[in-house]
Amino acid sequence: MGRYMISTMIVFEENCWLHPSIRLLFQKWFVLNDFITTNYSLRDPNKLFVLLYSNTSTLVLPNYHEIIPNVFSFTQIVKVFSEDGLGKVVEIPAGMTARDLCQLLVYKSHCVDDNSWALVEHHPLLGLERCLEDHELVIQVQASMSSGSRFLFRKNYAKYEFFRNTHTFFPEHMVAWCQETNRTIPPSQLLQNFLATSSCPEIQGYLYVKDVGRKSWKKVYMFLRRSGLYCSAKGTSKEPRHLQFLADLEDSSIFTVITGKKLHGAPTDYEFCIKPNKCRGESKELRMLCAEDEQGRTCWMTAFRLFKYGIVLYQNYKIPLQRKTLLSHFSAPVRSVSENSLVAMDFSGRIGRVIENPLEAQSAAMEEGHAWRVRHHLLYICPLFFLPAVIHIAQMWFHGRITREESHRLIHQQGQVDGLFLLRVSQSNPKAFVLTLCHHQKIKHFQILPCEEDGQVFFSLDDGATKFTDLIQLVEFYQLNRGVLPCKLKHPCTVVAL
Repeated sequence: MGRYMISTMIVFEENCWLHPSIRLLFQKWFVLNDFITTNYSLRDPNKLFVLLYSNTSTLVLPNYHEIIPNVFSFTQIVKVFSEDGLGKVVEIPAGMTARDLCQLLVYKSHCVDDNSWALVEHHPLLGLERCLEDHELVIQVQASMSSGSRFLFRKNYAKYEFFRNTHTFFPEHMVAWCQETNRTIPPSQLLQNFLATSSCPEIQGYLYVKDVGRKSWKKVYMFLRRSGLYCSAKGTSKEPRHLQFLADLEDSSIFTVITGKKLHGAPTDYEFCIKPNKCRGESKELRMLCAEDEQGRTCWMTAFRLFKYGIVLYQNYKIPLQRKTLLSHFSAPVRSVSENSLVAMDFSGRIGRVIENPLEAQSAAMEEGHAWRVRHHLLYICPLFFLPAVIHIAQMWFHGRITREESHRLIHQQGQVDGLFLLRVSQSNPKAFVLTLCHHQKIKHFQILPCEEDGQVFFSLDDGATKFTDLIQLVEFYQLNRGVLPCKLKHPCTVVAL
């Protein structure tokens, strides 16, 4: 009975969002239950225990508190930094995962919880960074980091993008099964091969490898399997006698190298590395690799994650979707009697009128909210007739006077998925703006020019064919319509201050 109750609670915890303290309680139940069922017979009534959860978040074990490890009873300080360099100190329990900490930071920072936030392990001295997987324990990762390393809190739209667009992540010429059979494998079958431990998928292709302890790089043919990373000593041969073992997946993590050319003399900009978990700050233990293009690097790094974590990644991906489905059943707000007696009113004319159309009422509410935000941010900034020129300043997708290189860096950091975008002030034309958009892992720039008609200034990115009174209208239009762009605007590239 006790085992069944605990299992039910764990399923509930995985399918909906819980406050970290409540989630911690379930984790305690689960760990302690497993310990008892593994080491003691529940058939003996003298060995049953009672678990009490007090206000001080401590475990009270009347019978076996001496022998059961209280792995979740202590807390530790963690400092997390945002993109602006400012940090936030939080006290978290030892059992808190990266997903839980991200949700806590989203709550404290009043961000939109769109399941795209990530905790990044950043090593500035080595020029390395990686996004923690949602199930990883933050304290455990912090224990393996050097003193100069830190956690970053940022968006990562590409964390599970390979589950949605598999074909863009795994080119056929890099999947061994496609090359050997000369056939195209369906995306669902390809993912199933990666997730099933009984299958043996393989990624292959040329990579540049940095010789350990040297500055030179050499181009060799590589094979990535569940057992590890191998290189061929004879061309593209995969015979066992020609394969040389390079790195293990189980006790290593894969990182993006952010200063490859400058720090390591990499031949291209698409460097990544395999770092042993025991390595804290020694660059000699790093296995430096470099791909020909961004698609190749993404393929190798994604395959590494799938080989190492397998079905756990899919479970991490599904939990927010299941939570969204569960919460959709309770999406209708419970209104009080006084709220039900309210009606929508329009006071734009000389007299007020009741808005009976629900769609019109919703539109009016959105316009009123938008107008309130404008008044809130611009009340003491400028006169009313200058609003179209500065109304975009408070938007999350507007980044002001950043450089072209800085916009590339932000897009790279947040995932390079289709539709990731930001707006910035043009460097060549101070009166114009630039839309920076990612499509097919390539970054493109579109200039937004002001044009005047009948004394009013409009904005357009298609030479005046489609004009907008402000940049907010422009962005909202291209979020719904592709127009002259290669894809719709989907994901705003945003920087949050903790």
